[in-house]
Amino acid sequence: MIKEEFRSHCLKQLKKASLHQAYKKDKKVLQYLHKYILQSGAKNIMLYVPLDIEVNLFPLIVQLRKQKKNLYVPFMEGASFRLVKYRLPLRRKRFGIKEPLDSKQYRKKKIDIAIVPIVGIDVTHRRVGFGKGMYDRFFEKNKKNIKQVVFVARELCYAKEIVTDHYDVKADIIFTP
Repeated sequence: MIKEEFRSHCLKQLKKASLHQAYKKDKKVLQYLHKYILQSGAKNIMLYVPLDIEVNLFPLIVQLRKQKKNLYVPFMEGASFRLVKYRLPLRRKRFGIKEPLDSKQYRKKKIDIAIVPIVGIDVTHRRVGFGKGMYDRFFEKNKKNIKQVVFVARELCYAKEIVTDHYDVKADIIFTP
């Protein structure tokens, strides 16, 4: 199976999973994730602003902000992104992705935990995403500043063979319902 076929299969699976008990699935993933973040002692956390088929991180964001964690989210620039401090309001941009207004508050801090949405993974635990390569380019430049990579998904779509490339982001841990 090639990556594009696998991605297409996984996206269909995720869309179906998003129609059935998405709230319940997300709540379970967020409980695991919150506990993991607290146990790790993470202070600087990279998150994402979710699309409809991704785990909804907004309840976790509210909790972490109350706990005075430093939260950073992607701000798209060209073929990749850079991190900016999470703050409201969010604006919808390319690909329907919401993001905060531009900010220079990040300045290459060390990220304790990077929470990354996945479409699927293969036997190497490398990420299959939406096919734009933004996370791959970001991690290529910034991997030395990121301690741990955590993948999250509503439904685990797993290939029993290698479908990813050597440059695809690799997980330290994966959370699904």
